[in-house]
Amino acid sequence: MYQRLSIFSGNAHPEFARRVCEVLGVELGGVDVFEFSNENIFVRYHSSIRAHDVFIIQPIASPVNRSLMELFIMLDAARRASADRITAVIPYYAYGRTDKKDQPRVPITARLIADFLQVAGANRVVTMDLHAGQIQGFFTIPVDELTAFFTLADYVRTRRLLNPVVVAADIGVAKRARNFAEYLDVPTAIIEKRRAPTGTRVEVLTVIGDVAGRDAVVFDDEIDTATTMTRAAEALLAAGARSVHAVATHGVFSGPAIERLAKGPFEEVVVTDTLPLPPEKRLPKITVLSVAPLFAEAIRRIHLGLSVGEIYQVLIQ
Repeated sequence: MYQRLSIFSGNAHPEFARRVCEVLGVELGGVDVFEFSNENIFVRYHSSIRAHDVFIIQPIASPVNRSLMELFIMLDAARRASADRITAVIPYYAYGRTDKKDQPRVPITARLIADFLQVAGANRVVTMDLHAGQIQGFFTIPVDELTAFFTLADYVRTRRLLNPVVVAADIGVAKRARNFAEYLDVPTAIIEKRRAPTGTRVEVLTVIGDVAGRDAVVFDDEIDTATTMTRAAEALLAAGARSVHAVATHGVFSGPAIERLAKGPFEEVVVTDTLPLPPEKRLPKITVLSVAPLFAEAIRRIHLGLSVGEIYQVLIQ
């Protein structure tokens, strides 16, 4: 059934790759990926992958630039080893915020990464919940963008919250939050915020919508330094919310994020396993949901030439 299917992992999140392989019932392929003393990265596949359908699983996790270089070199090595098709499976696509030239003399790094991936040898990309949907258009190869929407929403349903309201963490995620709320059949609110030009300071201005006496579910695509989430929680409680729950696909948790979440007024912080969560960051209030089965199903369908979009038709039913 899975003839000539080969799945490999870099060092960014091998545990996730193993979960995917367990769901598929295949072995994770053997590959050496290591760094020499001069910081040059070396890759060598253990056995022939000539004419194989190769999937390389590597989220762009911390250390971000090393994860990227590992992925580029793994793609190049697979191409030079005569793999038939090479799919870069990138659960978390870093640099996604740099998707447009919104200031003078700045790069569009999300596009640059797309160019690197294609030059390195990727024939296809599978990712999840891009920060900006237009990033798909930066590629000239097929891109399958999976979503944790149903995984997160179905979990929220199990929490039996009191009179819940879904709150968009900012205007930019308002459409996704509205869809999330409609799926749960609950109302929506929005946090209006203003970010400093450096992007390091967030000032929450107001809560748009009725949250008084409700359990608020703050929705975003990722939690990075947790500044936005923390300020949003404070604003919601000040507006009369009964409790605050944070929900996001990607738990980046950089810098002081864990300290902020630990001290913040959150009942629960829910993310997925698109990124690794080291033991020192595993707070009791953090819940991690696995999206490995989704990626496994996408890989199965791509390998067999089936529709990836039909995954969600099944989930909706």
